[in-house]
Amino acid sequence: MSLSDLTALPDLTALPRLTSLSHGAGCACKLGPDDLAGVLGALPVSATPPDLIVGTSTGDDAAVWRRPSGRALVATTDFFTPIVDDPATWGRIAATNAASDVYAMGGSVLFALNVVGWPRDAMPLELLVEVLSGAAEVAATGGWPIVGGHTIDAKEPFFGQAIVGEVDEHAILTNAGLRVGQSLVLTKAIGTGVVTTAVKRSDPSATGPGGDLADAYGAAVASMTRLNAVAADVAREAGATGATDVTGFGLLGHLHRMCAASGLAAEVDAAQVPLLPGVTELVEAGFVPGGTRRNQSYVDAHTRGVVDDTTRTLLADAQTSGGLLFGCDPDGADAAVARLRGGGHDAAVIGRTVAGDAGTITIR
Repeated sequence: MSLSDLTALPDLTALPRLTSLSHGAGCACKLGPDDLAGVLGALPVSATPPDLIVGTSTGDDAAVWRRPSGRALVATTDFFTPIVDDPATWGRIAATNAASDVYAMGGSVLFALNVVGWPRDAMPLELLVEVLSGAAEVAATGGWPIVGGHTIDAKEPFFGQAIVGEVDEHAILTNAGLRVGQSLVLTKAIGTGVVTTAVKRSDPSATGPGGDLADAYGAAVASMTRLNAVAADVAREAGATGATDVTGFGLLGHLHRMCAASGLAAEVDAAQVPLLPGVTELVEAGFVPGGTRRNQSYVDAHTRGVVDDTTRTLLADAQTSGGLLFGCDPDGADAAVARLRGGGHDAAVIGRTVAGDAGTITIR
């Protein structure tokens, strides 16, 4: 069989929904922070190669390897189970999400490799063509080629990419680079975990025109398919010294890791954190992914301050293809937010870094 034989999509109404084949949705299917820490902590400690600039020690977004030219290589991989039912949209989200780790390091993408698990007996290969086509659309927009990959026959579908990029060795952004007295800038609204969980548990018609979830779903997809390339450029121009992308561990989880790696604390103004439309009501209706609940359990030990349960849930919501979170001087932060908002990003200054117990977050 050739790809030319796979031109017509099958009758989707006769097939199970993609999201029904996965136990989780998007980055909410990741191992929780505690589980991951336990696994990594059980591994033997090996010597650090001299050319490894960024490795596993601080739980950063990607590995960075020194090259003689001064342009260091950035390598990462990210994949997950279906987060939406439309295959092309899933491919677009997954590719956007995978590239985000390179942007979070201040780099640019060179090329990608596809990573695929597909239940060939449950879902036709025509749908996989759609997934890969969606990813190819994002790669073309971002300006990088997809040069290969690997597929397996799996009980549960998953898709993502391994990404190789590059960055100036002297301009790397890491999660250990925050400094006391900086403003914290978030470049996308949060709530994708809540929205996609609501979609997974609802009638598919709810996301169509006039559906109950239409506005929330449309905003979530638009956010998850927005590349963080511009956000990375703005962060560099603002003089950012540390950055990460907000994904499966939620805003508080990723901020905690940044603060712990940087040796400082942070304050978050909960009212300033941008939210996707309708997510407050969705949380109150019970649409909370398991990954978000795991995140809450993890960050509770590192957070202070009293906020309502709904707000705390959203601040820990497991994001897929979220925005960048970076720290820079206050003047640079205001200019960065203005530029990002002018380009359609739902960006905001959400807090600040302060001296204090490393990794501690006070929510106001």
